[in-house]
Amino acid sequence: MNNRLKKTSVWMPLALAVTLVAGMWIGKLIFNDSAKWNSRSKLDTIMDIIGSSYVDDVDVDSLLEESFPGLLSRLDPHSVYIPARDLKNVNEELGGSFSGIGISFNLLNDSINVLEVISGGPSEKVGLMAGDRIVSINDTLVAGQGWSDVKVRSSLRGPKGTVVKLGVRRPTSRKLLTFDVTRGDIPVTSIDASYIISPKVGYIKISKFSSNTYSEFLTSMIELVADGAEKFIIDLRGNGGGFMAPAELMANEFLPAGSPIVSMRGKTAPDGEPTLSDGSGAFLKNELVVLIDEVSASASEIFAGAIQDNDRGLVIGRRSFGKGLVQNQMELPDSSAIRLTIARYYTPSGRCIQKTYAPGTDYDRDILNRYEHGEFYSADSIKLDKSIAFSTMHGRTVYGGGGIMPDVFVPNDTVGVTSYYLNVLNAGLIQKYTFDYTDRNRQRLEKAETAVDVVRMLPDDDTLLQDFVSYSQKAGVAPRWYYINISRDLIVNQLKAMIARNVLGVQGYYEVFNEVDPTVTSGISALKNGEAAFPLTNNQRDE
Repeated sequence: MNNRLKKTSVWMPLALAVTLVAGMWIGKLIFNDSAKWNSRSKLDTIMDIIGSSYVDDVDVDSLLEESFPGLLSRLDPHSVYIPARDLKNVNEELGGSFSGIGISFNLLNDSINVLEVISGGPSEKVGLMAGDRIVSINDTLVAGQGWSDVKVRSSLRGPKGTVVKLGVRRPTSRKLLTFDVTRGDIPVTSIDASYIISPKVGYIKISKFSSNTYSEFLTSMIELVADGAEKFIIDLRGNGGGFMAPAELMANEFLPAGSPIVSMRGKTAPDGEPTLSDGSGAFLKNELVVLIDEVSASASEIFAGAIQDNDRGLVIGRRSFGKGLVQNQMELPDSSAIRLTIARYYTPSGRCIQKTYAPGTDYDRDILNRYEHGEFYSADSIKLDKSIAFSTMHGRTVYGGGGIMPDVFVPNDTVGVTSYYLNVLNAGLIQKYTFDYTDRNRQRLEKAETAVDVVRMLPDDDTLLQDFVSYSQKAGVAPRWYYINISRDLIVNQLKAMIARNVLGVQGYYEVFNEVDPTVTSGISALKNGEAAFPLTNNQRDE
């Protein structure tokens, strides 16, 4: 036997024995006071051991910093840790202006879920849509790679004028979609549109609840009244929420004195008293319709729930998102922050807005699951838990279980949706064509003062459609006239609306497209027929 190996065979067992005994002795010294031993002590001990004994040098502070997002995410889907380097950008989303691609997103289970595409922003211009999932950024795979919220934001944001390439999964496409988004300034106004949509009916589209929303809303309402509005449609579809206070103030404008608006229950307020209206509202007698959909969340649900539970107006559309957790943002000494869930929202009838996020629940796939189960298209597909029933202030039955169920269900409009339409939509060709068309005809189109003027300046429907089909063919989508003819009205209306937006701004889009929007037309009809008159009764609820 080799002498070296022979010597090793003698001292190696002895060395291992000594090491084992030493380890046991050290452990006994560290953990001898079991009465004081807990998870916090364990964390401190583990970090000390890593710092002193790990094979490589480790920045223990950085290691802990990386663990905080995961720690907060285990509480609920909306509690988050915000590093100091990212806090300013996060706060700007609801406060001031900033540059980026113009989306709100949620990062759940390593998936970037697009919650909102900001009207007039860079992402909307290339065709990104709420409900999309971003799976790659600049050809780098994101899904399943453990990216933090901070890393996603820093990758999406950048200098104005630079381009970010996004790989996107969309329920209506089997293929991975690619979008090149040019970063730019993000619009910060809350009101996308405000105009007289029908005789004596005012329409307001609110895209978010920011610090300026209430003042912008009140200004718009006063202008509409001056223009002759007596009844109102408040469109909260696609509104992912934001600050709660503006939603409470808006509800106060419509509710009689002493009406409950919302309550919060948590450790500090286990039986939270509701916020009550003070009777000072300027629109206490005006009929009201509120439009919601599956993206309407948080503050949008607070407003819709307050109107519905007080039987003050009619809620029309589809079941809302179901975000009823109250976050309190607390800044830490190093200028980082935690946005911690401290309570749950409850509507005046006692419904909890928050949908379940219990272990085993696929929370981030909820909207996709609704789509796949047919909930967007049929009220019969909605799984209501009728054991969670509540009564409104005037005795109508409403149900809990997450989100706000509308009084009148309007399915997602699929009239004209064909494979050809989905191909041009998913390729962003409707947006690209309309921007190109506007640029080529800008000198003439800029003479238009209203959306009606813009539409009158456009070629007839057949000519516009043929020009678009030729444009799409050059971009790689072959014309299939059987399907094109089925989608004709849908495509032409979207082309007109997008061109109007490019000329007049976001309001131009809504003034054109709302003419054929079934949810909007349902709201107008309800107001004309007196179905939204206060107080609503049982026969005014569509079961």
